[in-house]
Amino acid sequence: MSKIDPAARVADGAVIGEGTEIGPFCIIGPHVVIGKNCKLIGQVSVIGHTTIGDDCVISPFAVLGGAPQDLSYKGEPTRLVIGSGCVIREGATMNVGTVKGGGQTRVGNGGYFMNNSHVGHDCMVGNNVIFATSATLGGHCEIGDAVYIGGLSAVHQFTRIGPYVMVGGVCGVRDDVIPYGLVNGQYAVLESLNLIGMKRRKFTKQRLVTVRAFYQKLFHGAGTFAERLEAVRPLAGEDPAIAEILDFIGKGKRPLCLPAIAK
Repeated sequence: MSKIDPAARVADGAVIGEGTEIGPFCIIGPHVVIGKNCKLIGQVSVIGHTTIGDDCVISPFAVLGGAPQDLSYKGEPTRLVIGSGCVIREGATMNVGTVKGGGQTRVGNGGYFMNNSHVGHDCMVGNNVIFATSATLGGHCEIGDAVYIGGLSAVHQFTRIGPYVMVGGVCGVRDDVIPYGLVNGQYAVLESLNLIGMKRRKFTKQRLVTVRAFYQKLFHGAGTFAERLEAVRPLAGEDPAIAEILDFIGKGKRPLCLPAIAK
């Protein structure tokens, strides 16, 4: 059975999974579904049409399912869906979607969201991400699996960040970041590949050599970026990571985050 503190307020209609603990002064709205074996430590607000998966731990003053910070929102029953195994620390916020953005904000499994981090409306966030203190997403962002966003960094609305990217601290990310990229700077620029993250994901030495050679040709070779991109397209078959990067670039509708010296 679930365990609900007498000082919590759980509205009629809310669904609380088996083994879940709702601590003191939590507020759970009538359209909320919380999975099994979660722990809301206390003073957590889960409102709106929000679904939370199993085995999540949520710290005080987190607010999940609040209205979008978008002037077009008129109270429509849009949604926030959070996966299983997430840790959501103090003061973190995640908003429901908007009708114009598809009606849903989605967060994957295994995420770690440090204090005062924010997921804006209509964002799509992958699995096993880490958002450091006050990392912030504007609306409609797409964040791939295993992305790390450093403290006090902000991602502009509609921006895509590919999987396995590392964003340094105090960065403003305004452009799309390729998979496996490492970005830094007040206005983020692409510094290199996230080699540490790639090694942690068991890239062999040969794979690292192959992908690095591709990266150098694409971002630091002769000619304009458009010319270099066309020249490296045949390399897609050399490694899945290269194919993934080229596919990501091909699907982009916004500017790409480039090295400071790239043209």
